[in-house]
Amino acid sequence: MIIKIYNAYLIDPFTNKEGIADIVIDGGVISKVLFKRKYQPLAKNSKNSDSTLEIDAKDLYVFPGLIDMHTHLREPGYEYKETIRTGTLAAVRGGFTSVCCMANTNPVNDNPEVTYYILAKAKEEGNCDVLPIGAVTKGQKGEELSEMAMLKEAGCVAFSDDGMPVMNSMVMRRALDYSKSVGAPIISHCEDLSLSEDGVMNEGKLSFLMGLKGITKASEEVMVARDIILSKYSKAPLHIAHVSTKGSLELIKYAKQQGLPVTAETCPHYFTLTEEAVKDYNTNAKMNPPLRSEEDKEAIKEALRDGTIDVIATDHAPHHIDEKKVPFQEALNGISGLETAFALSLGLVHEGVLTLKQLIEKLTVNPAKILKIKKEGIKEGASADLILVDINRKWRVDKDKLASLGKNTPFDGWELTGKVLITIKGKKFFDMRGLL
Repeated sequence: MIIKIYNAYLIDPFTNKEGIADIVIDGGVISKVLFKRKYQPLAKNSKNSDSTLEIDAKDLYVFPGLIDMHTHLREPGYEYKETIRTGTLAAVRGGFTSVCCMANTNPVNDNPEVTYYILAKAKEEGNCDVLPIGAVTKGQKGEELSEMAMLKEAGCVAFSDDGMPVMNSMVMRRALDYSKSVGAPIISHCEDLSLSEDGVMNEGKLSFLMGLKGITKASEEVMVARDIILSKYSKAPLHIAHVSTKGSLELIKYAKQQGLPVTAETCPHYFTLTEEAVKDYNTNAKMNPPLRSEEDKEAIKEALRDGTIDVIATDHAPHHIDEKKVPFQEALNGISGLETAFALSLGLVHEGVLTLKQLIEKLTVNPAKILKIKKEGIKEGASADLILVDINRKWRVDKDKLASLGKNTPFDGWELTGKVLITIKGKKFFDMRGLL
């Protein structure tokens, strides 16, 4: 099929091109990108056929497909929470054409066989690129390093024991050394379990009033400091996952000022919500690290503005309803985030925190650089990998209409601004206009 997109406003940080453009896609490959000075109405006799689809994209933006470098697809082992098919469908509906799936599956992705399984399943049933992240240690037990070289060769793009921090500092140092030698970064879940043990929300006045054990911010910040120090001595790339506190950001900013190979991500819930979201014992707002204070939320926005935070990731963590519909202390951590992440992130543009280009960089170019993923952007000869977006379209989140099996979102019922209308990935075409 030939797809002709007219009058879209293109912003592509990969090629550093911007402006009104017509784009022609033939057989999943971009055959033409024509920039022009102004909008031009389509001819009245223009019509679609079985072989050609024409789209007037006036007032719409076209961006490269988004990259989520922190996703939990749950398969293999937890298909009742999510599958590669449903997770990648949620991804493309949210504008993500590449997702990096964490290793905490069952069995854990700590050996090439599991990696091969994920890639084969993604090829068979996936709706977008699936890039596996291998475990740092065998079984995510924090004791013995996985065979990183074999995992990298099998297709892993990074290593993480996300959800189970590597508590042993010597193991972490060796992991950084090993990852450097194989050319793939460590993504660190920074948490001192001895400080956060049995905690279920941010430690503070609210946790006291609710009668819940809090998680001190120090549990994150102590490990951020440790891992930065280890990165300094190993000279190995370190990516810090889901940053949630002002103190962590101060440490990361210092590391960057020292020229250390340290990068960081945060998630939309950390710059959108605070601990107040759990006030009514709302388990859909329970996550790890927990939602923090208003001061932390504002610090994260500033860190996005000044570049301390390189990437926005979803930390998409779908759960079965029975795992959330329990007393707060017993509920599992995490939210389903792929389908709301982009609209929530666009809030940063509407607030003036980021420009559109800066936002797209944090969702495309920066994760690609950190993970060394080859992406060409929107240019002639490249495989089609793009999204069409109405940044002003208002829509209401309905958890029951999410493509993800995980309906655990704290944003159910929220009115958001900005909607991905079309996602194109190679020969695959996903049209969400009829879902509004």
